[in-house]
Amino acid sequence: MLQALNISCFRDERVLFKDLTFTLSVGEIMQIEGENGAGKTTLLRLVTGLSRPEEGLISWRDQSITEQRELWHQEMLYLAHQPGIKQVLTAYENLHFYHPKASREAIYRALEEVDLAGYEEIPVANFSAGQQRRVALARLWLSQATLWILDEPLTAIDKWGVSTLVKKFTDHLAQQGMIVLTTHQDLPSSMPSLRRLRLSEETV
Repeated sequence: MLQALNISCFRDERVLFKDLTFTLSVGEIMQIEGENGAGKTTLLRLVTGLSRPEEGLISWRDQSITEQRELWHQEMLYLAHQPGIKQVLTAYENLHFYHPKASREAIYRALEEVDLAGYEEIPVANFSAGQQRRVALARLWLSQATLWILDEPLTAIDKWGVSTLVKKFTDHLAQQGMIVLTTHQDLPSSMPSLRRLRLSEETV
């Protein structure tokens, strides 16, 4: 369903990766690996359509993502490395902003899933970095998107939170979902359909 075909990306005069090709089907999760500066976040931004590759094509359901932006944005959820939440809003208001059709009950349940029950009406400016990250991750319990694109979702999350997220990933894959993510933590080898793509000198 998701395909990158011979994509290349340059930063200043440096080649981050060249002629990179991969595919991802329903029920699969792909972990993008590499040293800092290898281009992991850049690759995620290319896949989302926020940036464009110098060469190559990224397609969804056999059609370029640039030719179907509305459908692509409906079927894809991108959570960047920064939480992307509004400091002046409460946890509830942040989730309602991104998911206006979700009921109050659904938003409260999502916050409970990330261990923020009782914090729903508190401005996130008062939250720790880990709590702010969990507000952003609560969107996973509200999203109807088929493909999740996640940049370091396990950052600033404790062991309990990591276990909760891994279970959510597994559930999403079982429901014919797809995930592309970066993380410095090893995902369980038991995770179904786990694939790894390493960005290194070999991809240049």
